[in-house]
Amino acid sequence: MTELELPEIETLRRDVEREFSGRKVKGCDVEVLKTFPGLKTKAELGQVLTGAKVEQAYRHGLIIVIEFDNEIAMMITLGENGRLEKKTGKDKPSQDLVGAINFTQGGNLHIIDKKGSSSVVLVAQEDLAEALPDPSTMGLDLLAEPLSWVDFGRLMHAEDSPLRLLLIDPMVFVGIGEIYANEILFDSGLRYDRTSGGLSTQEVRRLYRSVVGILHDAIKHRGTSLEERPFADLSGAPGEFADHLAVYGKAGAPSPRSREPIKKTSFKHQVVYYCTTQV
Repeated sequence: MTELELPEIETLRRDVEREFSGRKVKGCDVEVLKTFPGLKTKAELGQVLTGAKVEQAYRHGLIIVIEFDNEIAMMITLGENGRLEKKTGKDKPSQDLVGAINFTQGGNLHIIDKKGSSSVVLVAQEDLAEALPDPSTMGLDLLAEPLSWVDFGRLMHAEDSPLRLLLIDPMVFVGIGEIYANEILFDSGLRYDRTSGGLSTQEVRRLYRSVVGILHDAIKHRGTSLEERPFADLSGAPGEFADHLAVYGKAGAPSPRSREPIKKTSFKHQVVYYCTTQV
């Protein structure tokens, strides 16, 4: 089971901001208290948020932060099988519902978590900087902090690691996992075991365009939903980037580039899908 990656979290973040910004909280439901570390009782969530309005929703890495006008922030970290849903009062809630933020209008925000690996933390906005991970301990967020291909190249040469491992290292890049690492390397025409320090200027530029392009395309198609890693947006629609995957999960299928069979192998305990045209 692969975890949600940056395009899926960003899709949900945008949905939350679009659907709930300016909405007033009518009340809250907490079904599983352990998902809300810091709360002493199930009633405490409603006591803190009822009457407050959503001001904004943004990402800090893979954490969705919702700020309310009462100076409280909610940090949502979705674990394996965690998801967010917009529901009306008439909709039957999921059996895996762990909590809900109910609004006076415009539907409610349901937090779903089958395996109990998600967390929702309330914190005063003035304490957010201490509560969130230190940016210096995180990788580059190429959606939030664009950088030039020249600076990208300096990073690649300084790291000097196999590309497959480099792309999925959270200390180097935020939110690139198994799915998008395979797609980025295919799109750039680079093998998984190439070391970043040996890339030519042309190869650095290709890799840079592929990293940025694949992430943006995946968000445009609202994430990737696969049988082994289902994903749905706030309205329950599955991510459609699965229809645009070139190599991930397609071992034996003809490559879009060469028409030769896509290969599957293991590299440093990681599953890799690739085409013979990658060099």
